[in-house]
Amino acid sequence: MSAAVPPSTADRPAAESSAGSAAAQSTGGAQRRPCDQVRVRVPATSANLGPGFDAFGLALTLYDDLVVTPGGSGVTVQVSGCGEGEVPLDETHLVVQSIRAGLEALGAAVPGFTLRCENRIPHGRGLGSSSAAIVGGLAAAYALAGEPVDRERLVVLANELEGHPDNVAAAALGGFTIAWTEGAEPTEGRGRAVRLEPADGLAAVAYVPDNRVLTKEARGLLPGVVSHTDAAANAGKAALLVAAMTGRPELLLTATEDRLHQEYREPAMPESLALVHKLRGSGLAAIVSGAGPTVAVLGIQDGKGAGHGNLFGGTPEPPDGWTKYELEIDPVGVQVWSMEAG
Repeated sequence: MSAAVPPSTADRPAAESSAGSAAAQSTGGAQRRPCDQVRVRVPATSANLGPGFDAFGLALTLYDDLVVTPGGSGVTVQVSGCGEGEVPLDETHLVVQSIRAGLEALGAAVPGFTLRCENRIPHGRGLGSSSAAIVGGLAAAYALAGEPVDRERLVVLANELEGHPDNVAAAALGGFTIAWTEGAEPTEGRGRAVRLEPADGLAAVAYVPDNRVLTKEARGLLPGVVSHTDAAANAGKAALLVAAMTGRPELLLTATEDRLHQEYREPAMPESLALVHKLRGSGLAAIVSGAGPTVAVLGIQDGKGAGHGNLFGGTPEPPDGWTKYELEIDPVGVQVWSMEAG
């Protein structure tokens, strides 16, 4: 299939004033102001990026849009685009669950609302569709409660719902993120993240197949123990990848080597691993995006960034049954606009 064109970054309205902050603080006791409608835009994300398993995330210029209109006592859900006719249209919808969780955490109540979802992020493909739903719903809850988005707390709440912070951190903060958990058990710890500025011109090409792979299935293929040699190799490459992502993109091919998860997942996505090997063999920094089966290639687009290359023009057409997305890096993460009640 021909390359899919995402919404242009030039078409996006300016974000709320706190959009570029990784820790915009909530007003807490300030008077809450009701709103007539809330609009949210949340980006797709690619996690792991090779060696950064469950830690690294990258926000991309492919978006889901949400419109929430409070009123009544029940919930009405309308979905267009990805997931239309497949996802539930009631209280079990992931965005609705996230809005409810956010309102509860903020001590606010909105008995009923209408939710409209325009989805462009493919479901079950390793591009953070569930994280987008969670982060988008939580951000909407802040606006419905009449409070500015506290992005640091948003990562904490989103991690509690998602179970791992890598994708939700990138969706909340934008750019390139490093996430971790603080606590005795990684799955129960407090989600934390820092945002780093990506190298100038950094971009990604995503090859998305028609088939899906469940995250649970992909994680189930991972061993409980790996060798010290493999762990040490990944630690070194993960450290190198931070340098490559933020200022030394010529190191991306070497820095994206992985020994912890990608090869173990081959039984669930053999075509994806074959494509990764083919692309890397031609000198492209290809990785499995998140839990797969999407394959992402990282590089510099259209000669930007000291002439390191033309990523979009230098990547091949997708295999039959796949779609190629040419994506820039989203710089701000989730954005929220609210129309205040008169």
